[in-house]
Amino acid sequence: MPDIYGKGLLKGLGVTFREMTKTIFPDGMTKRPSPTKGAATVQYPHEKEAPAPRARGVIALKEDNCTVCMLCARSCPDWCIYIEGHEEKAPPRRPGGKPRTVSALDRFDIDYALCMYCGICVEVCPFDALFWSPEYEYSEPRIADLLHDKTRLGEWMETVPDFEPYEAGSEVKVRKVPR
Repeated sequence: MPDIYGKGLLKGLGVTFREMTKTIFPDGMTKRPSPTKGAATVQYPHEKEAPAPRARGVIALKEDNCTVCMLCARSCPDWCIYIEGHEEKAPPRRPGGKPRTVSALDRFDIDYALCMYCGICVEVCPFDALFWSPEYEYSEPRIADLLHDKTRLGEWMETVPDFEPYEAGSEVKVRKVPR
């Protein structure tokens, strides 16, 4: 029985050694050409890769579109969205009409220490107030500083990429990012 384990161990070490030599010596010592031509890693703080298009980095907020409906906070499985608002009177839409009551946003915070980036809040928002931004560099020295408020979330709206066009012949209305 130990003979089987020894063969498997040697086979695994052989694969590891082959991959190591492809990384260290990209052009020599191997019989077949290496598809990666050396190390495939990026030295992150000094070199940066561009994220994939429509990558999920951070959630951006378009504050003017938020109606304080709380759908995003109620549908969040992590309960990491905190919303507070108040109602105020707005002028009537037509002359001679009665004043309207509208909700005003006081607080919109997302705790990224709790968020699992599932995107449910972005999908469930009926007023296009939440969007995915490809920004991914927002680490903080203290975990308490990962609670980002509406001004910080609003700054990321500038980095939200435009939506991809649909296939030809599609009857769905093309979505646009509000700028």
